Amino acid sequence: MSTRVVVVGGGLAGIATALEAADGGAEVTLLERRAHLGGLTWSFRRDGLWFDNGQHVFLRCCTEYLDLIRRIGAEDAVTLQSGLELPVLAPGRPTAWLKSAALPAPFHLGPSLARYRHLGLLDRARSVRAALALRKLDSDDPALDHRTFGSWLASKGQSPVAVDHLWNLIARPTLNLPADEAALGAAVKVFRTGLLDTADAADVGWAVVPLVEAHGEPARRALDAAGVDVRLGTTAGRLTAGDGFVVQAGAEQLTADAVVLALPHHVATQFLPAGALAPGVDPSRLGYSAVVDVQLVLDRRVTDLPVAAAVDSLVQFVFDRTHAAGARRGQVLAVSLSAADALLPLSPGELVEDVRRSLVDLFPATGDAEVLDAVVTKERTATFRAVPGALADRPGPVTRVPGLTLAGAWTATGWPATMEGAVRSGRAAARAVFGSPFPHRSEEALA
Repeated sequence: MSTRVVVVGGGLAGIATALEAADGGAEVTLLERRAHLGGLTWSFRRDGLWFDNGQHVFLRCCTEYLDLIRRIGAEDAVTLQSGLELPVLAPGRPTAWLKSAALPAPFHLGPSLARYRHLGLLDRARSVRAALALRKLDSDDPALDHRTFGSWLASKGQSPVAVDHLWNLIARPTLNLPADEAALGAAVKVFRTGLLDTADAADVGWAVVPLVEAHGEPARRALDAAGVDVRLGTTAGRLTAGDGFVVQAGAEQLTADAVVLALPHHVATQFLPAGALAPGVDPSRLGYSAVVDVQLVLDRRVTDLPVAAAVDSLVQFVFDRTHAAGARRGQVLAVSLSAADALLPLSPGELVEDVRRSLVDLFPATGDAEVLDAVVTKERTATFRAVPGALADRPGPVTRVPGLTLAGAWTATGWPATMEGAVRSGRAAARAVFGSPFPHRSEEALA
């Protein structure tokens, strides 16, 4: 008789959990309160165009996420650079580039840093020394969780300009916090795994179709093919643990041998029985950091860049989403603003106008373009806050209740709150139910 597993939550963590458990021979039911799968990676249609709730990217080092993309048959839905190539814009100044050279890590970034025109010569030299020092740190060292990345950078001679124009360029979108707030250990993970340890790790990837076509719809097909009972629009209620589990699923009660809570941390804790976590572990202290996205539909093209970063600008990253949106003319630009708590009080109209003015400074042709439509999304609870001390409140997949496990990018994955972390957490939670890894196909890295 197969093991009955109920997965609560249909985001990337829940999808990964359900597929892993089904591949291991379990009888799986997945409950999702929304009408779609994908969690915080979703899309909506407006006036004939598709918009994502936010711009989500991944790197080549996100191996588990890429494996999930293969597993659900969505390889054609994403693109991945064959080498890091990121233009960095600044108002009124020439474009600088961060590129990987044909050299072994970490020297593959040396030529790019040597020519990085948004820093002076002294800051460039000091940034190389700081990068080499960073490569010697171990992200698993608990001591690194008690210091901010910003304080460490200052101790290595990094000026405020270097922090703003280089280090925060990477830290802010990956950690969803600026360097002066983020824990050093989390930053070490990002910079070592994503930039310094291997030469191709930082190749940037993103969906070339709406996220619903990259995650939600192909995941549903893969789950159906795997025999998972997917129940959308179903809110999980009371969870009772005893000889097995009883989960309230709408008006129905489901019995299960194991339950995986693949939910945001503030929701998951509401289901946990008293004493389920180790003493002192309190996920509610993790808090949240917001992400705001502003998407402009313009009547003409204003740039040929598929992606660009910016410094000395409200704009952090901008993506050309014209094709993904389904626009037949003009251009659709998505501006992603991480660590955006301070922007939440602004109205959509204020954000649109501020972003438009900033884009004019970066792409002067925007000044002659008409804004045909604009969409603002605010994810107030986009990620947990990877601040010093957060590591202690990130439990692993196993709880003190046998058969009850946790998944979500906020759990102890060794990664910050990313799509990679979410997928890793789901697979770890499913495997923890059975006490050993499930065998699954070995595939080559996505090219």
